[in-house]
Formats: sequence, structure tokens, C-alpha cells
Amino acid sequence: MKHILSVLVENKPGVLSRVTGLVSRRGFNIDSLTVAPTEDATMSRMTIIVDADEVGYEQITKQLHKLVSVFKISDFTDSDAIERELVLFKVLATPDRRHEIIEIANIFRANIVDVGKSSLTVEATGSASKLDALEDLFRGYGIRQITRTGKIAMSRGSSDK
Repeated sequence: MKHILSVLVENKPGVLSRVTGLVSRRGFNIDSLTVAPTEDATMSRMTIIVDADEVGYEQITKQLHKLVSVFKISDFTDSDAIERELVLFKVLATPDRRHEIIEIANIFRANIVDVGKSSLTVEATGSASKLDALEDLFRGYGIRQITRTGKIAMSRGSSDK
């Protein structure tokens, strides 16, 4: 089962390495990892997507809690959390087909962020299923390059989870 963990850690060198090393040493693969500073410059938030059974998940979280630089772990797996991803697509765009690609981008509320002689670069945010659907449509035109961030997650409402 895929687990979505939000881990609040110290914003210091080496913390990312310790956290990812801990997970990989336990024999689990990280499907997605995003890290960025929070509203407090001394803290960073890691969003980790890991595929593990309940025993493995429990082992990972217990070991993470033991790390001095980890302050809080929240599990958004079964919660009503806001989840988003960012993707950049570089799509082949001949002048006669550009308007079609722009229309598709508009339908998905995506933005054209660069225009080249033979390509358009499209930026989109949303759920994984939305971005997968957009990718499927762009494949018909030819995708030169894709860069995807992985998920970020946050609890809804006033919860500070």
C-alpha cells in the first residue's frame, strides 16, 4: 500500500540523506519525495510516498521518530488531505497544430510557459489522475520531455497535521 507521509524536519544539511538512507536501508523504495522549507526557515517539510505493508510502514515511522532532526510525522494516506503535483510538458507543436495544444491546456487550466519554433512548454498542477489524462492527450502530438515533481500534501481546514 502506498503511504503519504508528511515529515517536519530541521532545515540543516544531511537531514535528507539520513531520512532517505533510513528508508532505503529497511528495503523500501521511495516512490516520490519532495522537500522544501516551511513558513519557519529553520524547518523543512518532506512529503514522502512509500510503498509498504502495515508492518513495514510501522517500522519506518518508528525509526523516523528516533532521528533527532525529525519533529513530526503525519500520515495522509487515508485522510481527507489536499494532494497536488506539478508537471512540465515539452510538446511538439507545429504551427498548424499549436491552437489544438493550447485549447487542451486551457481545458485543464494549464499554462503555456515557453514557446519555441517547434514546441510548446506547458505547466500543469493537480491530482495525479488529472496530470496522467493530460499526458495521454499530449502523447498524440509527441512529447519531447516531461518533468514531474511528485506529490505534495497538506491537511484540509484548520488542522495543523
